[in-house]
Amino acid sequence: MFGPEVEAQHRRLSVEAFEDVYLVGDVHGCRSELESLLDELDPGDDNLVVFVGDLVSKGPDNRGVVERVRELPNAHSVRGNNEEKLLRGETGGLGLTDAGREWIRSCPVAISWPGTLVVHAGVDPHKPLADHDVDDLETVRSLAEGGDYARPYWWEQYAEPPRVFFGHTVLARPLLREYAVGLDTGCVYGGALTAYDWRRDEVHSVNAERTVKSRPKSEVVTPRADE
Repeated sequence: MFGPEVEAQHRRLSVEAFEDVYLVGDVHGCRSELESLLDELDPGDDNLVVFVGDLVSKGPDNRGVVERVRELPNAHSVRGNNEEKLLRGETGGLGLTDAGREWIRSCPVAISWPGTLVVHAGVDPHKPLADHDVDDLETVRSLAEGGDYARPYWWEQYAEPPRVFFGHTVLARPLLREYAVGLDTGCVYGGALTAYDWRRDEVHSVNAERTVKSRPKSEVVTPRADE
């Protein structure tokens, strides 16, 4: 699927044995909202939970989030751009233990199962997956030249399998397209923490308890009416 660099960090899963499969948007250190969402989902040993990255940074309890995800049965996360910044030493330790940092380092860049691909930011529809590098998968958003928040966005021109689940771009509400599902609904910015029920095609969200970080309205994307 990918070139050698990404394929070495690509985790393939089998979902047949799991009764329920959930995908969760960017948590950003919001431990309390994560607990509320998990209480609602109530994942057990027969459930799979996959996070789209950016578990850490910006929020109040990065260590608590990482420890909570690590202790969940059958939980996986891709690395987001904020995990990469942590590993490169650009954001300090964020209060994580050495074990937590090593767990993040062990997280893949991509997770997949038949028909489904999970990455942090998305994919570039203008080139094959084999030509993507780690930065592409963790940062892609706008396809406009020099336009980080200018349309068109990558998902508006992506129209083929696999269906891509992603975060990174803060959305006013979950984005649900045939081949792309966006789950970052800006919990740390006062929005919500969102999970997608893969078997039932349903969304679960819990509202943020408070606004931890401010964000310009121009950097919150509102999906089109048919998304």
